[in-house]
Amino acid sequence: MTTSPAGDASGLVVRTHRLSDPGPLLELLPSVDPLAWVRGGQGLVGWGVAARAQVTGSGRFGAAQDWWDSLSRHAVVRDDIQLPGTGLVTFGSFAFLDSGQSTLVVPQVVVGHRMVAGEAHWWVTTATVASITGPVDLVASDPPVAPSGLAFADGAMSGAQWARRVSLAVERIASSPLEKVVLARDLIATATGDIDVRWPLQQLAASYPSCWTYHVDGLFGATPEMLLRRERGLVTSRVLAGTIRRTGDDEHDLALAGALARSSKDLEEHEYAVRSVASALARYCSSMNVPETPFVLHLPNVIHLASDVAGVGSHAASSLQLAAALHPSAAVGGTPTDLAVRTLDELESMDRGRYAGPVGWMDADGDGEWGLALRCGVLTGTRVRLFAGCGIVAGSDPEAELAEAQAKFIPVRDALGG
Repeated sequence: MTTSPAGDASGLVVRTHRLSDPGPLLELLPSVDPLAWVRGGQGLVGWGVAARAQVTGSGRFGAAQDWWDSLSRHAVVRDDIQLPGTGLVTFGSFAFLDSGQSTLVVPQVVVGHRMVAGEAHWWVTTATVASITGPVDLVASDPPVAPSGLAFADGAMSGAQWARRVSLAVERIASSPLEKVVLARDLIATATGDIDVRWPLQQLAASYPSCWTYHVDGLFGATPEMLLRRERGLVTSRVLAGTIRRTGDDEHDLALAGALARSSKDLEEHEYAVRSVASALARYCSSMNVPETPFVLHLPNVIHLASDVAGVGSHAASSLQLAAALHPSAAVGGTPTDLAVRTLDELESMDRGRYAGPVGWMDADGDGEWGLALRCGVLTGTRVRLFAGCGIVAGSDPEAELAEAQAKFIPVRDALGG
């Protein structure tokens, strides 16, 4: 593990107080060190770095939790709001595989907004190693500008090459215990100048208000899938598996939604994903509600089969520990897990990094929200690496899976202006 100097300090001084409506959260972000977790205008944004930890390896979740527990114990906190997401908060993003690097960041400033029983709450939290902090300037930053001169190119392999890997995966499923594997591919976007991540964040939030728009340490996107939410004893997880691309014709899309809900291939894929989540959460919950059939979730670019699994937590496990217990779920890895992960690592021929890993936030009480880093890109200067993945089962058609992957690139591609 590596930590910032602030992360090694004897204690942070944290203060949360109420705000009047400061305006749209994402429009408050400065261009330096922005962090975001926003859905439908509610959520958290932050900036600055009060403390940071970077972890790697198979024990990355445990090491991150230990660091957070220590930081929380030594922090001096005054919280006038006492809601999930107030007080000391960290944003985090975790690698999909053990070999990748994961990050937790405690911002110097967090601004939050949420509705509780019909009442709107806004707040600001400051975290510093000093005992006295000055007022926080919440004047909206200069608006970002769109990337210029965008060009797109294949990543690790072309579409045709990736489709052949799908065929290989189907063959593996037919001849081994493998039941499902999620194969991902990447796309590279390059601009003529440095890209301001606030631009795609604002576009994603406007186009996909029902998704969670996020940014942590260069990883940004709008995920429709809540891996794990823990809030005052209630544990919930939204599972998505089974996808079809929208056409833009409402009548045709309704017919496609009906076909998706009856598709044996997609229902099988969805069942694997729900079963893996329910099994992993069962040992942490005293009671659970697992839907027998999925509902159809309509997004602007695709239609998903979705299920919301809920439970009453019976242990003191934090939201991060619960997310770790779920990772990797069948929705992003496959079934059985170990064999699926080995297979995707071999067939993808690329480093996933933090794609499809947990991303989100947690407070000092362990409450928090962790989504799956889907519909995402990783920004480095003038370059964005986009990711998309598809669940492959026995009935998968390579060309149909390629079309699905192309549809999943659309949110970030359009947000960049491509």
